[in-house]
Amino acid sequence: MQLIPVIDLMAGQVVRGVRGERSAYRPIRSSLCESSAPLELAPRLLERAASDTLYIADLDALKGGELQFDILAALLEGLPAVQLWVDGGFRDAESIEALRQRLGTRAARVTPIVASESLPDADTARRCLEAHREHCILSLDRREGSLLDAAGCHAHPEWWPERVIVMTLDRVGADAGPDLDTLRSVRALRPDVRLFGAGGIRDLADLQRAEESGAQVWLVASALHDGRIGSHHAGS
Repeated sequence: MQLIPVIDLMAGQVVRGVRGERSAYRPIRSSLCESSAPLELAPRLLERAASDTLYIADLDALKGGELQFDILAALLEGLPAVQLWVDGGFRDAESIEALRQRLGTRAARVTPIVASESLPDADTARRCLEAHREHCILSLDRREGSLLDAAGCHAHPEWWPERVIVMTLDRVGADAGPDLDTLRSVRALRPDVRLFGAGGIRDLADLQRAEESGAQVWLVASALHDGRIGSHHAGS
């Protein structure tokens, strides 16, 4: 099972995500580093996860603000061998294209996350996923059993790109275990896609169960910060 560490970024600092309740997020307190600065935490997270990919959720952008581009640029410069997966609250194909243009040659190292919670309607979602199918990842978002999906992405698996994240926000940072039932239901709709999970991992046993349920990758934050899993688990 490949682990990809997650940074929740708010006002230039790494914060601890809990159940997707973003108004309550506070600067991270991590066993890896005393600082909540992304440039200090990122290399330690990557080392702990034995990963060359970092997932960034830009909470400022997700709440309707500006993308924290300067931090993305600094991470790309400071971590030249690392790929970034970025959820910047992209609402349409044009917002992703604008980021790619701004990145220039660095765009090859940035994978945009198209999150179902951010897409406003079906037509916009379909056009966005068609335009960026080759280099985006779709995140199918839900919280407490309800879909976060005004655009209907869950109901249209024919729109999905080759990589899909199953994101259960109420499991994030909640020490509640991964949502494997949802993972299996998504796999049944499109067994051909590469399926990635997010949220809920507590220990090695959770990782093993997630892998048995069909996930190839899992996005992890709290268990890395707290030292409950690490590089010796990544190849399980």
